[in-house]
Amino acid sequence: MALLQSLQVVFAMGLVMRVLPRGIAGGKVPAVIVFGDSTADTGNNNFIQTLFRGNYPPYGRDYTGGIATGRFSNGRLAADFVSEALGLAPAVPAYLEPGRSIHRLASGVSFASAGSGLDDVTAQILSFTNHYSSVSLRQQIQHFKEYKARLRHAKGDAAANHIITRSLYIFSVGASDFLGNYLLYPIRRRRFTLPEYEAFLVGAAEAAVCDVHGLGARRVRIVGLPPLGCLPLLRTVNHARPGECSGGHNVVAVRFNRRLRALVWKLNLELPGAQVAYVDQYRLLADVIDKPWKYGFENSVRGCCGTGYVETGVLCSLDNALTCDNANKYVFFDVIHPSERAYEMVAKEILNGAPHLLK
Repeated sequence: MALLQSLQVVFAMGLVMRVLPRGIAGGKVPAVIVFGDSTADTGNNNFIQTLFRGNYPPYGRDYTGGIATGRFSNGRLAADFVSEALGLAPAVPAYLEPGRSIHRLASGVSFASAGSGLDDVTAQILSFTNHYSSVSLRQQIQHFKEYKARLRHAKGDAAANHIITRSLYIFSVGASDFLGNYLLYPIRRRRFTLPEYEAFLVGAAEAAVCDVHGLGARRVRIVGLPPLGCLPLLRTVNHARPGECSGGHNVVAVRFNRRLRALVWKLNLELPGAQVAYVDQYRLLADVIDKPWKYGFENSVRGCCGTGYVETGVLCSLDNALTCDNANKYVFFDVIHPSERAYEMVAKEILNGAPHLLK
């Protein structure tokens, strides 16, 4: 009887380990640490010279207090929901926000910057000087290095090492490279064929993960590209089939995501102690866009802000009066970025979809 009970306990523990996200089952996550672009920027761009900002209405209208924090959404982003689900703060603070103490940032921080990409050149788009218009991924990692030093100074080596090694790291980046740097604007087409550019970006992703691993990161989530061709903006500029998804852009996303999956396998094999997982955002959002009613949405074709066909960033502010009444019914808040409800669904994918997606 005692043996049977012991076996039952072992079996139950095994089930728990399989249900919990890979790398999280081993203990509490002390912080969520985020790198990326506008899908992960919780306000860093508010404090740099850039046109890529979301710190004005209608952004943030469903955020606590109706504040436009700089998040490109009507409310919170995926990283915020991940943080809350792990028992941490309901919102991940921006690293560059003045007045944020290292003690406050110790339980979560976003280094992400709207307009950034895996390619450093992406962060220079629309810059009217020789400076970056966004914080490049390379610079975000430098900020992380600075953050680690601040943690050591404030909390001591042992506590800082615990935070760094046990935290969950999210990379949500890559769409801006294709949309702003290759497919819509031919900046990188002069140097790379499309397959060459995909390989270049995967190499940049590998270098970024290796860099943060070298600084102590172990639990990493790499969020794949969404169905780029089904973003409202891409539907609008689809001259061949106006209003429909651009199949060619979706093929690019699928192919790049396949490369990311292979990279994740490579990183787990080569980096000591690495627990890297790919997050299949494409599969999730493709189904939501195709069958919005199944998930409680009414519109997956247009953005909520403005007319829903061309507005993002400052254009949403100019057309604020046209913004939809209930963003929860829309998959997209503007023509590029998901609504808060859609971000919440991506967050669940980040937390629950790791081990089996690596097969």
